[in-house]
Amino acid sequence: MLEFEEYKGKLNNIRPALDALKDALKLDAAGKEIEELEKMSEMDGFWNDVEKSRKVQQRLKTLKGKTEKYAALCSTWDDMMAICEMALEENDDSMLPELQEEYASFEKELEATRLSTLLTGEYDANNAILTFHAGAGGTEAQDWASMLYRMYNMWADRHGYKVKLMDYLDGDEAGLKSATIMIEGENAYGFLKSENGIHRLVRISPFDAAGRRHTSFAALEVMPEIADDSEIELRDEDIKMDVYRSSGAGGQKVNKTSSAVRLTHIPTGIVVASQVERSHFQNLENCKNMLRARLAEIKEREHLEKISDIKGVQMKIEWGSQIRSYVFMPYQLVKDHRTEYEDGNIDNVMNGDLDGFINAYLSMKAAEKA
Repeated sequence: MLEFEEYKGKLNNIRPALDALKDALKLDAAGKEIEELEKMSEMDGFWNDVEKSRKVQQRLKTLKGKTEKYAALCSTWDDMMAICEMALEENDDSMLPELQEEYASFEKELEATRLSTLLTGEYDANNAILTFHAGAGGTEAQDWASMLYRMYNMWADRHGYKVKLMDYLDGDEAGLKSATIMIEGENAYGFLKSENGIHRLVRISPFDAAGRRHTSFAALEVMPEIADDSEIELRDEDIKMDVYRSSGAGGQKVNKTSSAVRLTHIPTGIVVASQVERSHFQNLENCKNMLRARLAEIKEREHLEKISDIKGVQMKIEWGSQIRSYVFMPYQLVKDHRTEYEDGNIDNVMNGDLDGFINAYLSMKAAEKA
């Protein structure tokens, strides 16, 4: 029964961190804001302004999600303490495996929630726009880009985030040449900004009849979604618009009948495109969202205040610039080259289990600021 005494001690030791988390999450202020927003939503005419009501409901969902997550952590702590006391009282060790599993999960969730309180950047709470680019290497690199596309879709699904497809260009034989998605949910950009960069794959290529090992690269750009009423101003005279017919194999991703849109931001040379929506007006809105996001990401990275000072930065999708390597052969390992965090369960990683990498990056950044 010594194990239950040890876990009881662990729970008592971790309780101050759980209590401190309440203040870090600003739950008292969140409770007051929830009351105010609920009163607002009950007022006559509230639903007449669709955009305003949508924002209020989204904010309510975010605040309630935060309070419910903390309440669930407290409930789990209470349950585990009750298991310890019951087991000790009845001299019953049958619940030890359940306790061990629950404590490990609790510890991980507590740390992830704590790290979320460190997301205090200007755009951290925003939705995230992810753009995938296949590197040189034809089909092999395009397949790798599609694997990353799937991986981040699965990460979003694991966290209850919504994914919206904004652009997709099929590969020549398999995979994709480029694609853009928006991941919608609180702190999506704050968590995913760590994923911006070059991702390297080492594997036996399924497209090589000789079964040789190949190294492939793909780039991921991560940008915050910026509201059209923000300080990121898009002036008509700074934008060149081209309308063209959608290309690629298409399938369900590309609308083959409507016009695609390409926008060029003249001051920076940044180019964005969208071809997945049914009307060119919707594709245009996608493009504007992507362009604002790209400019905001550069502004935040370079700490510049004026859009006129921003210069577009082109990532080199090649050896030596990768942030992370995914090795399938001759051994299995995913390693982040910035934090040195590693995970040998490559199947889990490719199925969206990225929290270890994201948390390691956030912890590193927090330590740098301390």
